[in-house]
Amino acid sequence: MQVRTTTLPGVLLVEPPTVFEDFRGTYVETYNEQLYRSQGMDVHFVQDDISVSSQHVLRGLHGDAETWKLVSCLYGKFYLVVLNGDEGSKDYGRWEAFTLSESNRLQVLIPPKHGNGHLVLSERAIFHYKQSTYYNPRGQFTILWNDPRFKIWWPVKQPIVSQRDEIGRFVAQG
Repeated sequence: MQVRTTTLPGVLLVEPPTVFEDFRGTYVETYNEQLYRSQGMDVHFVQDDISVSSQHVLRGLHGDAETWKLVSCLYGKFYLVVLNGDEGSKDYGRWEAFTLSESNRLQVLIPPKHGNGHLVLSERAIFHYKQSTYYNPRGQFTILWNDPRFKIWWPVKQPIVSQRDEIGRFVAQG
């Protein structure tokens, strides 16, 4: 297991502890509380979620003030952007991008007050994340994926986005 710091304080890039491949396929240990805590990631996760999206779908930038997330790609490939959304931080508006895929098996640990968004690069991708809090739609913030203040580079100029991500605020889904 390797854990690397990134340019954003608190955001970590993680290579999972076990990846085994042979003629049958691949086995990946995506989380082991004892190992992750021994590497300084003392986060208690309470909920796991996935989203399945098609190529050029962009989801985010979403976050809240309380939740840690551990993000990985179970299938396919996506471009992940993490942005410091803490208006009280000297690093507000700073962002970093990562490419996560079923091939590289990288994970990104995202602290509270950071928004994350991902753009699917492959035909289809499965985005997986562990959360340290239960989902609370009222606590969510959305930052426009193309907000000119942040100058985020995306590999697609006209992604497919939801109404929430087009207008930049939470919209109840029915």
